[in-house]
Amino acid sequence: MKLVTFLPAHSEEPARARHGALVGDEIVDLVAAIAHAERASAADVAARYGADMLGLIERQDVAMPVVRALVEGAARLPAAVKVPLARATLLAPIPRPPSMRDGYAFRQHVETARRNRGLDMIPEFDEFPVFYFTNHQAVIGPGDFRVMPRHLEKLDFELEAAIVVGRRGRNLSAAVADDHVFGLTIMNDLSARTLQMEEMKLSLGPAKGKDFATAIGPWLVTLDELEDKTRRGPHGNAYDLAMRAYVNGVQVSAGNVAQMNWTFAQILERASYGVDLYPGEVIGSGTVGTGCFLELNGSGITKNQWLQLGDVVALEIDRLGRLENRVVAE
Repeated sequence: MKLVTFLPAHSEEPARARHGALVGDEIVDLVAAIAHAERASAADVAARYGADMLGLIERQDVAMPVVRALVEGAARLPAAVKVPLARATLLAPIPRPPSMRDGYAFRQHVETARRNRGLDMIPEFDEFPVFYFTNHQAVIGPGDFRVMPRHLEKLDFELEAAIVVGRRGRNLSAAVADDHVFGLTIMNDLSARTLQMEEMKLSLGPAKGKDFATAIGPWLVTLDELEDKTRRGPHGNAYDLAMRAYVNGVQVSAGNVAQMNWTFAQILERASYGVDLYPGEVIGSGTVGTGCFLELNGSGITKNQWLQLGDVVALEIDRLGRLENRVVAE
């Protein structure tokens, strides 16, 4: 199932955001559709099944069977509870996640990026998965993202997948951690490289190099939708999903989620050590090999190319859709 957060046509007010299920080229407005099916008020539906995507995930045991039934019978729903995708504005599937971590799971990216800076591969990469926290209040979906002048000093994209936590958990083992995953989405960990490198000389960061925007979307895909692309192993699920990045229509990157050297389950094991994870938290994979200009420029694949005002970067992952963003001035 593909789940979205959206604004109806002609609305720019975030308070009017709705959550829905994508069926073909239409969005089923979940609160409106359940209210119609159960002859209940929107307030009662929101209280029982969730007023937004985060609420839906928190109440998934009660809500998801109802949502699945609605999606299966979408053809019988009245037009009043559906919105054409072409007339909706998609937001991040979870506009304000409780937290956002980003991993470092692709060895090719780490090794190449270090080599391009004259550094040897760090042996600790193979000992445990690492991650950092980024700004969960600066999440965006498809569309424009705003930058200040210093962000344009080597502004970069990062081609990533991300999971959304579905169930609370603590001290998880990789063997069971995938049971705590609600779904997958695309993530673009936008990066101001000059700011990032300045800060990290002080052994902190990336902070201002990252905190201005992280894009996720265009939808959140539940794991059952990926069953035929899932390979189960002793360290958790691997997902055979091809990844691509385009800048102004020109393909610059290619990879596969299955190339992660640390699985999401292993990252969850590490992240939950002595810590509670909560529904709706987002955890990125880290950048796939070739998935950013920092790596591409250093390898000579591109020549000192960075994102500029007006550029459009589009990330695609099989089954997860296409996340497109444009650089605009603050």
